[in-house]
Amino acid sequence: MGTSVLDHTAAEPKTSTTSDAPKKLKFCVNNEWRETSSGRYMPVYNPSVGKIMAETPCCTPQEVEDAVGAAKAAFPSWSAKPPGARVQVLFRFKTILDNHLGELATLLATEMGKSLEEARGDVLKAIEVVELACAVPVTMQGRSLMQVSVGHDTVSYREPLGVFAGIAPFNFPAMIPFGWMIPLAIATGNTFVLKAASMVPQTGMRMLELLHDAGLPAGVVNLVTCTRNEAEILLRHPDVRGVSFVGSTKIGAHVYATAAAHGKRVQCLTEAKNHGLVLKDAAIGRSALSIMNSAFGCAGQRCMALPALCVEESVADELVECLVRSARTRRIGPAWEPETELGPLVSQEQKKWVTDWIEKGVQEGGELVLDGRAVTVPGYEGGYFVGPTIIDHVKPDMRVGIDEIFGPVLAIKRVHDFEEGLEIMNASEFANGSTIYTQSGYWAREFSRRTHGGMVGINVGIPVPMSVFPFSGHKSSFFGDLHIMGQDGVTFYTETKSVTAHWFSEEEMRESKVSTWDGTMART
Repeated sequence: MGTSVLDHTAAEPKTSTTSDAPKKLKFCVNNEWRETSSGRYMPVYNPSVGKIMAETPCCTPQEVEDAVGAAKAAFPSWSAKPPGARVQVLFRFKTILDNHLGELATLLATEMGKSLEEARGDVLKAIEVVELACAVPVTMQGRSLMQVSVGHDTVSYREPLGVFAGIAPFNFPAMIPFGWMIPLAIATGNTFVLKAASMVPQTGMRMLELLHDAGLPAGVVNLVTCTRNEAEILLRHPDVRGVSFVGSTKIGAHVYATAAAHGKRVQCLTEAKNHGLVLKDAAIGRSALSIMNSAFGCAGQRCMALPALCVEESVADELVECLVRSARTRRIGPAWEPETELGPLVSQEQKKWVTDWIEKGVQEGGELVLDGRAVTVPGYEGGYFVGPTIIDHVKPDMRVGIDEIFGPVLAIKRVHDFEEGLEIMNASEFANGSTIYTQSGYWAREFSRRTHGGMVGINVGIPVPMSVFPFSGHKSSFFGDLHIMGQDGVTFYTETKSVTAHWFSEEEMRESKVSTWDGTMART
């Protein structure tokens, strides 16, 4: 195993007393780590201390072109390998990831800010999809029918398309690029260009190094960091066959429209404002624990967070009291410390965005029953911390309960009954996930059938399905036709080829005329 391009031990995160100059990171083309010729770099912060820990390259348009070119050159030989041979790389990669779990989790927590436990989960969810990708010799199989018409047999195959591009967000530096995107793409025979999130590039860089250690051939996966201007190349490039994007709805709509207009496969996973519905028969104490994790886990920076809660009026006071009491005990601290339960937001800009939204919620008339804006962590005063925040009595027309905030902010909407709660939830333009807390099978079934949410939880606050099922957001939370993971994921990265065969009998070889459909009609 070679020396890491990151050139530091992740288990020893930089602190506010570190005086070393930020290291300059490299991008990867053709399994080679290169310095950018642009001379321009973007800062990578340690959000627990508010200091720059690295600088990532702003790749030039030519360097992005080089990444696409390397992926294109690698495609013929990689796609020609049997699926069973391709997944051997992923079997080895899975073992390597298992062995480096602690290192990766600490690195991820340090550069992104989620707690160490949450960072471990981020890496483990990536490993989960790597395991799914190892099943490609089964999941990539086509279909067949003998005697589809007289003397004719048809077999359909699923084949890789070519170069895919992935544009990843900051909030899951392991799970999204190295779980949702790369494993199924390369297992099915495609090659890949990853535009890593410039705020958190080091986790992906380290995971790519480990993928190289697993034996991945040169050029199969390439990694760049750049601005939106250079990333635009990937949406229009004639050699890119498909694009997978995770990020904001505004940019996702642009990515979808642009890439689709250039003839590409596209899947765009975008914003959410997931709602929960708490009925009066819910197990309040246990439900509150689930809601706490869902609303404040990962500091609310996940598209499957639970930032809005419709609660039946008769149990609202009890639930809010329980949530406030539990939230006050949540340990806030530097991300890499094992005892930390809530780490910082990813950047100073994100902190300002969240605190501005809290103020807006108050101005709109919400009751601020728990205010996390004044949180400080001794020794880490420069960190981007915001504590758990709960705004009660949020009305349906208040923007704080409508728009995605991406922070540890929970809006409580009091409702009279199931029907009013469901109506409020379904009025959202987003439909990633939805959850109901109840002990009633009847209301749970009604909710599952009538909610707009694409991923539904019954007493499950984060109803993200295991990777054998698709991550199925709806409405303005998704643009595309095929979701990530599950069979949808395999289908997205492949196309169907149908082969119909017929072998002439001696009698047929004496024929002087054939029908218009040459024997492929099966009506008689």
